[in-house]
Amino acid sequence: MSPSLIPGPGALGHLRVLDLSRVLAGPWASQILGDLGAEVVKVEAPGQGDDTRTWGPPFLTDSEGNTGDAAYFSACNRNKRSVTIDFAKPEGAELVRRMAAGADIVLENFKTGGLAKYGLDYENLKAVNPKLIYCSVTGFGQTGPYAHRAGYDFLIQGMGGLMSVTGHPEHMPGGGPMKVGVAVCDLFTGMYAAVAILAAVTHRERTGEGQHIDCALFDSQVAMLANQSANWLVGGVVPERLGNNHPNVVPYRVYPTADGHVIVACGNDGQFQRLCAALGRPELAYDERFLTNAGRIVNRQVLDDLLTELLSEHCRDAVVTLLETVHVPCGPINTVPDVFADRHARARGLEIELAREDGTKLSGVAFPARLSATPASYRRAPPVLGQDTQETLRTWLGLDEEAVARLRQDGVV
Repeated sequence: MSPSLIPGPGALGHLRVLDLSRVLAGPWASQILGDLGAEVVKVEAPGQGDDTRTWGPPFLTDSEGNTGDAAYFSACNRNKRSVTIDFAKPEGAELVRRMAAGADIVLENFKTGGLAKYGLDYENLKAVNPKLIYCSVTGFGQTGPYAHRAGYDFLIQGMGGLMSVTGHPEHMPGGGPMKVGVAVCDLFTGMYAAVAILAAVTHRERTGEGQHIDCALFDSQVAMLANQSANWLVGGVVPERLGNNHPNVVPYRVYPTADGHVIVACGNDGQFQRLCAALGRPELAYDERFLTNAGRIVNRQVLDDLLTELLSEHCRDAVVTLLETVHVPCGPINTVPDVFADRHARARGLEIELAREDGTKLSGVAFPARLSATPASYRRAPPVLGQDTQETLRTWLGLDEEAVARLRQDGVV
């Protein structure tokens, strides 16, 4: 067993998380907590489960070739137990309330106010657990004119400004708004939710006070505009789509080579000077037009044309080797298979393998932060729907087999 797969107590081993979320943003947050040691129980609808269990192909297959959950589900649901409860039924809602009474954290991503009719909103659960940390993840937040709207990543990428700066300019072939190739608004929000939860945990440890966290995809996306929003808020510059160009740094883009493409990213004048020297044109670095980054931005097109001509004479790997030798940041554009075959990715142990109880094996991506004292651990493969219902209701609520059997018969679990 790889050291990264050996179960450890984890920094969050003292926390219980009741996860009522599904799809990506909420599950991403709870997986982060689980990787760091928290006990996470994922509540799913009986017979149906998280929507992403069916978001394929590709699908997992067991040792006998039977089709199972979609690969998508496996990306954000390891280190969790799956419990099936129909909380639209009063008995099911009561089970969830009792579980919340013994939880440290509740995470949900229903529409604003959607859980109140089941008595599972913050105010109701706070009444049974005053120290509860309750995190709500929604598209637009708990307040404001859009609070009632459903929010999906693609929609938020557009409304949150990201698609206005992603893609080629209108006048270029293929120009127009473009979404990012991964659901980054969901992922940003999941990460912000995890950070906010940990802040709330620290506050509770100091004061004994729980709290409600309102975490919105829209807010998270706007926050992630970073320098682009600063360009507008501070400088009055409306960011535009620049394709692979950088709005504030030149040269910093993709360039064609004789057999592919290479990224060159010069973050300062020294790197630019070394780039020019390595390409046999040292005088370009001292041309008044290109002497500073500000000048290179003004004369971006002229410089890009010159660099394109110089780099297109060489093969991609030769360019990467040459520029690495002189410490100019550069690299290829890898496919996903290229990424996992890369010697650095292998050295960092970015691919992990987990196995379900039935022997089904599936690969995943390691938790990216390395903690020297309390490293992330991978204790459970993404669960089969409802596999932990019996055990969890026993350990969390003290229900015996007969009680759980009655609940199954009534369609509650």
